[in-house]
Amino acid sequence: MCFHHGFNPVWRQFFLYLINGIIKFLVEGWIRSVLGRQKLNNQIKKLDDHYIVCGYGRIGQRLTQYLVQKYINVVVIEKDSKHEAHLDGDGVLYLIGEAANENVLIRAGIKRASGIIAGVGTDDENVLLVQLARQLNPDIFVVARSSRDSSKKTLEEAGAHKVISPYDIGARRMAHAILRPTVIKFLETAFNDESTEFQFEEIRIRQGAKLANVSLMDSVIRQEMNLIVIAIQDKKGEMIFNPKADTKFVIGDTIIVMGSAKSIKQLESLMRV
Repeated sequence: MCFHHGFNPVWRQFFLYLINGIIKFLVEGWIRSVLGRQKLNNQIKKLDDHYIVCGYGRIGQRLTQYLVQKYINVVVIEKDSKHEAHLDGDGVLYLIGEAANENVLIRAGIKRASGIIAGVGTDDENVLLVQLARQLNPDIFVVARSSRDSSKKTLEEAGAHKVISPYDIGARRMAHAILRPTVIKFLETAFNDESTEFQFEEIRIRQGAKLANVSLMDSVIRQEMNLIVIAIQDKKGEMIFNPKADTKFVIGDTIIVMGSAKSIKQLESLMRV
């Protein structure tokens, strides 16, 4: 900056101080941004068996909050940088970029992730995202959001294991609230995360589980833990409702139980190594 010969030295010093302060503020802000981004990247690199949520709109925010409350590691991919301050405030691990971009998905750790939720702008974008996700990790569990009934089949053919329409679910919920209010009240109680006395949970039977190959009757989980086994899903995806007493717990199967949170935690420890 060039000052006129007759420029007051006091004002000259003031402007130099002001310019120096602005430059320092910008540089320090840039450094904080770079270091903060590097910290997030390092944390994401350490994740394993996490979930990737694509899209941080109203549904994406609620979904992420729910998963975090369940102590599940989550990485959010959001293309709109306007959400960055909100993501920082929520303390969420995130990446800014297009979810249907191979490099972005790899940076989000898709090859190590357990599942991905495709909930970006349009159904067509979600189809591309689902296809790419399954290419990068054929074993990943994929849930996709659909805004049109006509898109459900396309998303399933693309590789989505579960396709959900928020509008369809909302309409059914309202219908059931009218037709079966007591059933709805029962289910709301069962799925209320604040309740510690009554919950539904699914538990995978893993290799080395203490109750593997033990029958439901011999496990005495009903007598000692006061748990009810509602159903068992085998490795083929077939569901056995109200299993018989001589049904055995098989490695790889998933059991659906009902009972207190404390008892469910006890059973989870017996179904894992």
